[in-house]
Amino acid sequence: MKGPLLGRRRILELGAGLLGAATLDACAPAESRPEAGTATTTAAQQPDGMTGTPSADPAAAPDGPEASEETGTQLEFRTGSFVSDFRPGVATEWSVAAPLLSGPAGQHKLPVAVFLHGTGSSNRFIFDVLGAQAVLQRHLAEGGLPFAIAAVDGADTWWHPRADGTDTQSMLLAEFIPLLAGQGFDTGNLGLLGLSMGGFGVLLLASQGKIPGLRAVAAMSPAVSGDYDSSLEDAFDSPEDFAANDVFALRPELAPLPKRIDCGTDDALLATVQDYVSGLPGPLEGGFQPGGHEDGYWRLVLPDVVAFLARHLA
Repeated sequence: MKGPLLGRRRILELGAGLLGAATLDACAPAESRPEAGTATTTAAQQPDGMTGTPSADPAAAPDGPEASEETGTQLEFRTGSFVSDFRPGVATEWSVAAPLLSGPAGQHKLPVAVFLHGTGSSNRFIFDVLGAQAVLQRHLAEGGLPFAIAAVDGADTWWHPRADGTDTQSMLLAEFIPLLAGQGFDTGNLGLLGLSMGGFGVLLLASQGKIPGLRAVAAMSPAVSGDYDSSLEDAFDSPEDFAANDVFALRPELAPLPKRIDCGTDDALLATVQDYVSGLPGPLEGGFQPGGHEDGYWRLVLPDVVAFLARHLA
């Protein structure tokens, strides 16, 4: 699968924003803290793609009870929003796709993988564009171990504290992960996945060791950089800010953690990602497959990413 070769600065500016996401109803803003503004969509009410056996298009799946009876598994889709102390003045929206389990399995809390999006995107990208709900459904239908996939808005902040007072990393740690715990998920058994800017974000967060229950990290086309230059002025506030969040320097901290990193061979970030991977210690999966910095490539590798996370969250 071939994709256009884009300049490094252009990729860093756009990331996942290169792509148009399908339009779904927006969540209503919360009135107070994270627990407010929660909306739950059950299997009977959820949008297209949330039940049934996945079709050839991973972003779409057939609806209806017959399809769900065939797999014996349904997904529940939850959405909501909250006002964050670390993102003042905006509603932070989130979404979760989770298996509906019955019997003894349903008595246990589900582990959860948290997705971080790229620039120009939102929490809905992994569901609306990459069809993660259908990928998760197929994984379950094939006997894969169950877990939930959650995502939250972070705007174009690069998932670390910024000079303007925005701190989406603290939002994740102090607000969103506790919100997931309040939703009944096992946040002591947690994975991270992200792409482009979000790929950088999950590698940074994992290498800083701030999540005691983190079991694995997966990054697709991570927008990592070994040196600071002018193309990174939107990602970091200064050379000092870059140095404080240098994922290359933090690579030794990832030694004990299971890792998966993928990047397309037509991606302008390929050489930098290869450089980053070459210095990573400890267990590592993933690789370099045909494709560009594009949704088609991310759809290609997402089933393997889901399988990787399930193995380590079980």
